[in-house]
Amino acid sequence: MEKESARSQTLEQLHERRKQVVRLYRQGTKIMQIVTMTGLSYPTVRGAIDLFEAGGWGAIRPAVRGRARGDGRVLSQAQEDTIQRLIIDKRPEQLKMDFSLWSRVA
Repeated sequence: MEKESARSQTLEQLHERRKQVVRLYRQGTKIMQIVTMTGLSYPTVRGAIDLFEAGGWGAIRPAVRGRARGDGRVLSQAQEDTIQRLIIDKRPEQLKMDFSLWSRVA
């Protein structure tokens, strides 16, 4: 049986797998049996159980992945909009640029 990477699963699928682990654990199933039945690794199963024991059902819901939109920006949204508008509305010569915007120099 080939394991499916959790990175390619949606947050809802991850949540369902964690709920399955917790349900089996609460029914009295041993952790190693849960590992065998679900195909998850021991640390993953133990982590889901620990999360549940620490915070209940709400704690096993996976967090949103990745950076927040706009995180790490150098320019503000208004500055980006201004620059985009300039590039769209004017030619490089009009903006006193001595290169084309699609060249390597740009």
